[in-house]
Amino acid sequence: GYDVAGVVVNVGDQVKKFKIGDEVYGDINVNSINDPKTVGSLAEYTVAEEKVLAHKPSSLSFVEAASLPVATITAYQGLEKVEFSSGKSILVLGGAGGVGSLVIQLAKHVFGASRIAATASTSKLEFLKKLGADLAIDYTKENYEELAEKFDVVYDAVGESERGLKAVNEGGKVVTIVPPGTPPAIPFGLTSDGAVLEKLKPYLESGKVKPILDPKSPFPFSQTVEAFSHLNTNRAIGKIVIHHIP
Repeated sequence: GYDVAGVVVNVGDQVKKFKIGDEVYGDINVNSINDPKTVGSLAEYTVAEEKVLAHKPSSLSFVEAASLPVATITAYQGLEKVEFSSGKSILVLGGAGGVGSLVIQLAKHVFGASRIAATASTSKLEFLKKLGADLAIDYTKENYEELAEKFDVVYDAVGESERGLKAVNEGGKVVTIVPPGTPPAIPFGLTSDGAVLEKLKPYLESGKVKPILDPKSPFPFSQTVEAFSHLNTNRAIGKIVIHHIP
């Protein structure tokens, strides 16, 4: 596990941002692709660098906060990677997943998207609309790349960058979080950054951007294997959280 939310119990001599007793959250793995750490968050205690943590929004529980860091930072940095901005349209592939559900919310409330489309299976279409999607596409019945409507950006969270390239406007961009991607799609891997979480804190505290927890979450620590089994079904909605407190 990389996501974490908890209370600071000790700090190093050089730490200035946090003190003992602070409620924090973050992605403790600075660069999981190029330099994965062996220390994870599936434990009662873990260690983290100061730069990857942020103060937990007071309106969120620890379980809610723990669901956010990796997905939120991935969503935000991916949108920045393709210079997404107010007035642009976007198609999110995998809109009901952990990353996709936050791409929709950030595109709408933080970046000011003019129009948001997203793909999901039949049972999750209403969920996409509640998140803020203007157009919910059932990928089991429609080929989104064949739609007459094209988009300024396609955010690929499922590994379909080749199809995504057929859904962008001329001059549009595709960003994918599933490497290697099909050129000229832009492959992207997050760099953990607590500053992103701090920047988004007002949106989280106001409820404009919401954590999306799978209905089966949280799993108790004793059911960690079951939690990963559920994740591997690809049927989860939002994020799966493991809570170490009985």
